[in-house]
Amino acid sequence: MPRISGQAERLRVYVGESDTHHGKGLWHAIILAARKAGLAGATVCRAIEGFGASSRIHTAGLLDLSSDLPIIVEIVDSSEYIERFLPTLLEMVQDGMVTREPVAVVHYGVTSPAAQTSAPRDETP
Repeated sequence: MPRISGQAERLRVYVGESDTHHGKGLWHAIILAARKAGLAGATVCRAIEGFGASSRIHTAGLLDLSSDLPIIVEIVDSSEYIERFLPTLLEMVQDGMVTREPVAVVHYGVTSPAAQTSAPRDETP
């Protein structure tokens, strides 16, 4: 199972729930591309409210159910893997924001054999 520790980087991708890429939700397409690229992991979070470059507020309020809530995709991996994935990511994200920052990985791993269903990661970036 792939392991990362110590210094790494986090990509955060801010997009709208209704954004698409080749007929799929953009957030889902990013997850699939990150997995295909062999990145260590990615998580999608659906926000309850936010605004971006358009300054239009997107909210999950009861009276104003938005079909375009903010979505945050977080990807953590070594600087080499992040650098290699960036061109793919930037081609996919037309509207939104991508940030990159250093992080310290304190723990990353899985002990359950059933949870180890992904293909082994090539450790050479």
